[in-house]
Amino acid sequence: MSNTMDLSVDLSGKVALVTGGGGILCSQMAKDLAASGAAVAVMSRTQSKIQAVADAITAAGGKAIAVSCDVLDRDALEAARERIESELGPVDILVNGAGGNHPLGTATVNHCSAALLDDTPEGTRTFFDLDLEGVSFVFNVNVIGTLLPSQIFARSMAQRGEGCIINISSMSAYTALTRVGAYSAAKAAINNFTGWLAVHLSKCGVRVNAIAPGFFLTEQNRALLTTEDGGLSERGQTIMDSTPIGEFGNPEDLSGTLLWLASSSSRFITGTVIPVDGGFNAFSGV
Repeated sequence: MSNTMDLSVDLSGKVALVTGGGGILCSQMAKDLAASGAAVAVMSRTQSKIQAVADAITAAGGKAIAVSCDVLDRDALEAARERIESELGPVDILVNGAGGNHPLGTATVNHCSAALLDDTPEGTRTFFDLDLEGVSFVFNVNVIGTLLPSQIFARSMAQRGEGCIINISSMSAYTALTRVGAYSAAKAAINNFTGWLAVHLSKCGVRVNAIAPGFFLTEQNRALLTTEDGGLSERGQTIMDSTPIGEFGNPEDLSGTLLWLASSSSRFITGTVIPVDGGFNAFSGV
């Protein structure tokens, strides 16, 4: 497949905020928004990562600031909003990219069995061994980490009568993936919340949509999907066999959908979740 894309979207005069902006996918989103003319606030808890993204944007001629903030801390979000509005202006485009999984909220086997419960090997986690702290982390960072920034930054959008929110969903929101039960449930909540908030803010001129990426190699999943020699793990091969296009996605593969949802080209679209997945969600396995 050709990797050539036409991303001619003009976001000049707009201010965008990307949470989780230090990650592989969301750092690319921040760069795409900036390349289209938006002033971008790159947000994450890790200052070094987001500063590198902001520096890359400014080196390319764009405008960006790095804002270190925990998306679960309302006071910190309020302080971040004041800084962003002071340095860039009110946020017009909010990308809720903060999210993730936690080992203690993840099973280590695909299926449970009576025999496994009778004699569970050390380090093995079935559903019954999931740690509440790990599960809570997954729900908090994905769901509350989307809800709180939306409350803080979309209020001024609603008051001004325009703006858009783009949430980040997952393939696991449609069909629960083995092992990642908490993550799948949290991302399913993102889909539902996206629709709910879209209706709630529809009279305020604020659109709310989501992107559901397929399988992209990131810092969080690379060890799970690939082997040390760069080949595919068993799970990675299963995913590849279920992806009709037959590739993992590149971060740039999200760019077109992101910019389309952020621009006036999608002015009549709200409450949707767009899969960018190489056909994974459409494939029945047969």
